[in-house]
Parts: sequence; structure tokens; C-alpha cells
Amino acid sequence: MYRKIQPRQKKFPVLRLFKRQQMWMLTVPGWGIFMTLVASLIGFSFINIHPFLAVTSPVKADILVVEGWIPDYALVQALAEFKKNSYRQLITTGIPLERGFYLAEYNNYAKLAAATLQKLGLEPEKIIVVPSQEVTKDRTYASAIALQQWLENTDLKIEAINLFTHATHARRSWLIFQQALAPKIKVGVIASSPQNYDPNKWWMYSTGVRSVINEVVAYIYALVFSWRA
Repeated sequence: MYRKIQPRQKKFPVLRLFKRQQMWMLTVPGWGIFMTLVASLIGFSFINIHPFLAVTSPVKADILVVEGWIPDYALVQALAEFKKNSYRQLITTGIPLERGFYLAEYNNYAKLAAATLQKLGLEPEKIIVVPSQEVTKDRTYASAIALQQWLENTDLKIEAINLFTHATHARRSWLIFQQALAPKIKVGVIASSPQNYDPNKWWMYSTGVRSVINEVVAYIYALVFSWRA
């Protein structure tokens, strides 16, 4: 006697939205160690981020390049650096003034810084003014390119420069000027000391906090969007 074979019914896959799985979780001592490491990292960053940004790493050079936008007290420091290390020439850079352009006698940061340094006692024949074009962004890069073009057209034999700039701006300026001038010209950097906040306790001053945060973001931007790309 034969048994009738029933056709197999097709099984449709079941849509599963959840599944159970095992997970590793930190224990109470584990969380304690983790939080301690995080706190240590934050503390380390707070202590070292300002020296990292306000870097001073000069090279042997007889040309000092000064970013013209820096405050007057930083120009005083630049002049002291120029006299102390017996530089041959001082070059000021900068874009047109953003305010007071039509009223000021000197309508460019490079010219304004040069005039200020002369007023402070620097001989006019030792100052070279290298202004840059008006730009809406990447002002440091514009100054670096203007300097590069001037160096290519000058009769002076220049193999190295030291860039003098302000506090936390130093790391970014150093990067951008190196990208514009290296490898033909070696670039060192000197950061001025801020007078409106204590660099060792920058997080206690609104000016210090703004300076550090702004320059961290700007430095990362400069790293990601390499000017040589």
C-alpha cells in the first residue's frame, strides 16, 4: 500500500529585528581605571596644548620675518629678538587693514608694523615691507605666498629665515610658511609671549580659551587642506 507523498511547503525566512548576544562591560574597578586615564589625558592636554601651539624653534638665519598683524607689545618682542641675534634684515608681512583702511596713513599690516618698528628705534634701511593682496580667507597663506614671490625676485641670497608671530598662532604659521618656502628656504619660528593671559593657566582666561580653541581648529584645517595639494 502506497502512502501519498505530500508536496513540501516552502518556508519563508522570518524577518528578525532583534537578536540576543553577549557583551563585555567594564566592572566598577574597570570604570575607575578608565575614568582615571581619561582625566589624565585631559590634564596632559591642558598642560601641553599651549606650548605645542605657541612653539619656538628657531634656525640659524640672518633674516627675521615678522607677521605684521601681531599686537604692538609683540612687535617690541620682535625688535628685541632682532637686536639680540644680530639679524641682517627684518621683513614685515601682512594683508590690507580690515578696518580704518581709508583713514589710516598705513593701510596694510606689513606697512603698519614697519612704521611701528621704526618708531621703536629700528633703522629704516634694515626693514623690508612685503605686503600681500586682499583676501577673504587663508590670510596667513597669502602672506606666505607674497613672501615666496618676493624671495624669488630678490638679489639677496637667503637660505633660511626665522618667522616671528604671536603666541598660539605660531604652530599654524610655521606649517604654512614651510609649505610655501621649503625646501629651498629653511624656516624656523619664534612665538611671542601673550600679555593678556597667563599661558601656564590659559584655561582660566576667556582670551586664552578662545585663542587655544580657535588655533586648534585652524591648525587641523591647515593640516587637512594641505596648501601644496
